[in-house]
Amino acid sequence: MKHLLSIAFVLTGLSSAFADEVVNVYSARHYDTDMAMYERFTEETGIKVNLIEGSSDALIERIKSEGQFSPADMLITVDAGRLWRAEKEGIFQPVDSAVLSERIPAHLRHPEGEWFGLSKRARVIAHKKDMALPAGFGTYEALADEAFRGQVCMRSSGNIYNLSLMASLIDAHGVKAAEAWAKGVVANFARTPQSNDTGQLKAVASGECTITIANTYYLGRLMASTKPEDKALMANLEIVFPNQDGRGTHVNISGAGVTKYAPNRENAIRFLEYLTSDFAQRLFAEGNNEYPISGPTTGPVAALGEFKRDDLNVSVLGENQTEAVKVYDRAGWK
Repeated sequence: MKHLLSIAFVLTGLSSAFADEVVNVYSARHYDTDMAMYERFTEETGIKVNLIEGSSDALIERIKSEGQFSPADMLITVDAGRLWRAEKEGIFQPVDSAVLSERIPAHLRHPEGEWFGLSKRARVIAHKKDMALPAGFGTYEALADEAFRGQVCMRSSGNIYNLSLMASLIDAHGVKAAEAWAKGVVANFARTPQSNDTGQLKAVASGECTITIANTYYLGRLMASTKPEDKALMANLEIVFPNQDGRGTHVNISGAGVTKYAPNRENAIRFLEYLTSDFAQRLFAEGNNEYPISGPTTGPVAALGEFKRDDLNVSVLGENQTEAVKVYDRAGWK
């Protein structure tokens, strides 16, 4: 586990975690820019950030097993689907904050204040440059068209980003239509689902397939890279923000909530509010290639341009997750 020198605690030192001026954070985000945010928070407030890092599922299980004795004040994770999982496990407590209500649009936070979006990522279509696209192309739905037989690369159906996308399609079209879409995409696969979003982009750029979907976070990272191979990869891609004439492009979040038994509740709320400040939001965008939860877009992804976003309440992405798994299974999406 990294970054443990100045702001983490270990099992042998948990007694310090119960001091007044600390906030104990369990985080599934593993980015250097987040560390800069934490350090700035401590400089401004005197509140030390104690950090435990791990996967989302592992951290949720850890908080559950620790129960009322958990030192965790906050869980930070990626994807609304994972926030929903934590919510259903009883991990969070509701928070009523005028600051958070003002800064975070209603559709990007839990209706009852159990968790809050901190940054955004759009799921976009990437295709090989100079590819001849069907007339009127520009939607997720079009990826199921016969025109793309043998041309589509995708991640596995179990990937949380794909589950959330399917959850949004279920909301937009209903289960039957969403399943028909999934079957159409499976019929268009160029290969068995594999790898991560970067792997899909590389496959398109190399010609293994011609079209895929990917989170803008991965594109921003490639755009900011100085490596010749990354520049060459991006030079072979075109990006489409889907569904601009309809509901808008699917957007997901990184987010956080205050844990049910938080020993430092007020510090946790203060930290949450800080993560929506102008400084923190700028770091999310410029340092980690994400979209701010509100305010102007800066950083590498700004070069992709403005677009219409789907304003579906992201809690639905979790609520429809179980059905999304079933739809993918019935469609034969591995």
